[in-house]
Amino acid sequence: MNQTLAGKVAIVTAAGSGIGEAAALAFAREGAKVVVADIDSKGGEATVNQIRQAGGEAVSVQVDVSREDEVVHMVDTAVNTWGRLDCAFNNAGVGNKPAITTELTEADWHRVLNINLIGIWLCMKHQIPHMLKNGGAIVNTSSNAGLRGLPSMGPYVASKAGVIGLTRTAAIEYASQGIRVNAICPGLINSPHIRQQGGRDGIDWSQRVNLPMGRPGEPHEVAELAVWLCSLQASYMNGQTISVDGGASVA
Repeated sequence: MNQTLAGKVAIVTAAGSGIGEAAALAFAREGAKVVVADIDSKGGEATVNQIRQAGGEAVSVQVDVSREDEVVHMVDTAVNTWGRLDCAFNNAGVGNKPAITTELTEADWHRVLNINLIGIWLCMKHQIPHMLKNGGAIVNTSSNAGLRGLPSMGPYVASKAGVIGLTRTAAIEYASQGIRVNAICPGLINSPHIRQQGGRDGIDWSQRVNLPMGRPGEPHEVAELAVWLCSLQASYMNGQTISVDGGASVA
């Protein structure tokens, strides 16, 4: 089988469940050696076990992407284990407890921005220097909410809009040095994060988000795009923001 990422080394954050788990499995299927990074070490180890059982190579790293020292350790693990870094899927993110703009607190903002936006900047800050040696590709997870807005989710929306701007900036800065940076914007995806938030806050997301295909997306449907964007098949894709939403963004 022709593996599109054979010999490459990839980092996937939030790889213990949902989109990140599906992506880590897909990167490994395509021949990449994968650093499975997640704040949930048990989830990360479970993903690593799945990869190894399928014949792939992976290691698990516990990381809070809002902490620079832990991000450095994550990137160093990839380079120290396999000698290089070629791909990164910066996927870690959190939502805020739903509240309208005037009812939000500073704490609501700091937590979400530190993980969703500053966390992605920290990841790129420490991934890019290693990619400069051989070229590389980075995919950052934004959200359709960052394109359109979503009531009661101000910090989340702002952070995801920021990811788009940060992605475009880095894409321009490093294009001439062989590094491509793109963003994906999932719509409603059938992930543990969405299910947990809905149960905790009583949100019926299917009533708040238009679903032209009549169903939410599945994690693997987002993961496949991340893998493609990191492959040579997407060699001229740079600075782009792509929705994976079953048509919700155009309906």
